Amino acid sequence: MTQYRLTGVDKADLKPGFKKEVTIDELGGAKLLVVQVGSDVSALSPRCTHYGAPLAKGVLTAAGKLRCPWHGACFNVATGDIEDAPGLDSLNRFPVTVTDDGLTIEGEESAIKAFSRSPTYICSEATVPEDNVLIVGGGSGAIGVIEALREEGYKGNIVVLSKEEYPPIDRTKLSKALITDPKKIALRSLDFLKGLGVDFHTSTVVKSVDFDAHSVLTEDGKTFNYKKIVLATGATPRHLPLKGFNELGNIFVIRTVDTAKAIVDAVGLEGGKKIVVIGSSFIGMEVANFLAGKKHEVTVVGMEEAPMERVMGKQVGASFQALLERQGVKFYMKAGVQTAERSASNPFLVGSVTLKDGTSLDADAVILGVGVAPATEPFKSLPLEKDGSLRVDENFQIIATTDAFAIGDIATYPYKGPGGGSDSAIRIEHWSVAQNAGRSAAKYIATGKTAAPFIPIFWSAIGVQLRYCGNTIGGYDDVVIQGSLEENKFVAYYTSGETVVAVASMQKDPVF
Repeated sequence: MTQYRLTGVDKADLKPGFKKEVTIDELGGAKLLVVQVGSDVSALSPRCTHYGAPLAKGVLTAAGKLRCPWHGACFNVATGDIEDAPGLDSLNRFPVTVTDDGLTIEGEESAIKAFSRSPTYICSEATVPEDNVLIVGGGSGAIGVIEALREEGYKGNIVVLSKEEYPPIDRTKLSKALITDPKKIALRSLDFLKGLGVDFHTSTVVKSVDFDAHSVLTEDGKTFNYKKIVLATGATPRHLPLKGFNELGNIFVIRTVDTAKAIVDAVGLEGGKKIVVIGSSFIGMEVANFLAGKKHEVTVVGMEEAPMERVMGKQVGASFQALLERQGVKFYMKAGVQTAERSASNPFLVGSVTLKDGTSLDADAVILGVGVAPATEPFKSLPLEKDGSLRVDENFQIIATTDAFAIGDIATYPYKGPGGGSDSAIRIEHWSVAQNAGRSAAKYIATGKTAAPFIPIFWSAIGVQLRYCGNTIGGYDDVVIQGSLEENKFVAYYTSGETVVAVASMQKDPVF
């Protein structure tokens, strides 16, 4: 290995908590991030492995955790390893030698310039074939289970049954950007997963699970047995049981690449179409934001007083409405939908939407963002919660049976974060929550140890990149806003009594 001098930092700069991006002149100005934790000084890859956020603007803790300023991915400074969603890959790390003459590292040029590296897998393949974990579902939760099982040293077989035609994708890109090519948003390739000893079955729909016999039956008649099973089937978008909505074409939900492609095929990305979005929560607002940016005429219909009011509150929600209105989006809030009417030019397609007050909205297409339901139909032999989810414990083990776990949108779990308590059981429909829940379940399966509780984090392309962490499902009684909602530069603190239970921000990284 070659020794390199770090430019832009010297011995006098160092102290615990130090964090600065520096360069290596000999390598054409290649960059690294120098950090100090206690007395240890390290140089790390400078950008988050998720979306490339500059980690110099992130948060470094005294415990040696480095958290991304954009989406909350967490890295261990001592190793560079990834520890939290939504990142998958780890950082390269180089010990730093400190002298009066300056700071130096030793390393290979390729590693120094590399954006990331694969995580450290204690076990990268199955060496105990009589043991196996079966994962039902192929999304964010599934990839969290897979990666963490191997990172924690699990040596058994891993089998995945996914109803989708492709490996796990970054599903957040569907509503934010209507991506139609799964390869562009793939989290891992099938070849990568095969290298981890994963038997990944695409286009495979599970019909039922016999939890007593530890077996799974698929719709094509195949049976899979398991020692442990992780249910990660996500959610099913709701449809409207109203006249016209289940008979006419060009009425869409967003859940898969195919549904995103159907929307793009119907309206294009050149603008000029009239699109009605029903639902003013995150899915509806994100797709409205994207399509308005493509010069379509977009109308949002919501039942709340302000968009995203249930989670974000009226003030913050109203600021999002104002932001989209400046892009030309029209809003009908506190409004109910009555019917979908046929197009005069094509009786098989939607032509307009009628609201309960009689208002008629012309529509070349309609997009539904009216919520989702836990996809637990194959598991109905187990007792379900009122919302159709499965109750699990802090390790995401299903309480009603053995050797079975549930994660993501289908799991109601004991929340231990701010505002939670011993009796706080909630279900959170966040993409990164599913991945972190998968990591937690995997840790328990592989080691028998309970993972540290995680705080839910999500983000949105609305405005100048909304950030949010915490949980307001359990309720809050006040919102303290610092900054300007009108300028989309603010921090909103959601409080219950004296406790901050959630934080939302725009242009205030890394506050959240």
